Amino acid sequence: MADPVALVRDASLTERAVLGIRDQVLRGKLRAGERLTELGLVDLLGVSRTPVRAALQKLAEEGLLEPTQSNGYLVRNFSEAEIFDAIEVRGTLEGLAARIAAERGVPQPILEQLRHCLAGIDAVLAGARPGDGHLVRYSELNSRFHALLLEASGSTMVARALARVVSLPFAAPDAFVSAQAKIPESLQILKTAQLQHHEILGALEARSSARVEPLVREHARIARKNLELALRNSDALEQVVGAPLIRRRGRS
Repeated sequence: MADPVALVRDASLTERAVLGIRDQVLRGKLRAGERLTELGLVDLLGVSRTPVRAALQKLAEEGLLEPTQSNGYLVRNFSEAEIFDAIEVRGTLEGLAARIAAERGVPQPILEQLRHCLAGIDAVLAGARPGDGHLVRYSELNSRFHALLLEASGSTMVARALARVVSLPFAAPDAFVSAQAKIPESLQILKTAQLQHHEILGALEARSSARVEPLVREHARIARKNLELALRNSDALEQVVGAPLIRRRGRS
C-alpha cells in the first residue's frame, strides 16, 4: 500500500511545480515556442523529476503547454480567436451555472454575500478616478462575485468544467482588468459591467432562469471588448499577465 504521507508530499510538490512553471510562462520567463525538459525544470524549480513530470502533464492537459514527439513540451501561444473562444466558453458555463442557481433557488446566505459584494463594487466605483488606484479592489470583488455565482449553482460538474477553462490564460473574469489602467474608457466599461452585475443579481433573486443565463453570457463578453481595446494599445497590453503568449494577427 502506498504511503499516505508520501502521496501528500508528492501532490504538494507537484502543485508547487505547476505554479512555478505557470508563473514562469505567464511572466515571459519561458517564452512561447520554447521547449521545456524535465531536467531543465528540475534545476529551475528545485524539485525532483517526478513532480515536474506530473506538472508538465497537468499543464498540457490545461492547454498551456503542447507535448512534442521527443518527450518534451513546448510553451503554447494563443491566437486572438482562441482567446475569444475561451471567453465565450467561460460565459456559456457561467450562464449555465446561473440558470441552475435560478432554477434551484439561491440560498439566502449566498444572496446576501452577492449583495454585499456588489455594494463593495459600487463604493469602489463611486470614488474611482481615471488611473489604476481602484483596479486591485475592483478585481478582488469582481472575482468574488463570479465565484459566488458558481457557488450558488451547487453544481460540482459545472465547477470542474469551469475550472479547466479559467486555468487558461486570458479566460478568467479578471484577466484583462489590469489592462484597464491604460485604457481611457476603462472606468465606463467597469460601470457597465457593474450594471450587468446588478441585473444578474436581480434575475437570480426573481428566480428567472430564462433571463439570467443570457445576461451572464453577455456579461462575459466585456472581457472580449477589453481584449480588443488592449490589442490596440501596446501600453495596456503590457499590463496583461501572459501577454507575450498572444499571437497577434499578421504576426507569426
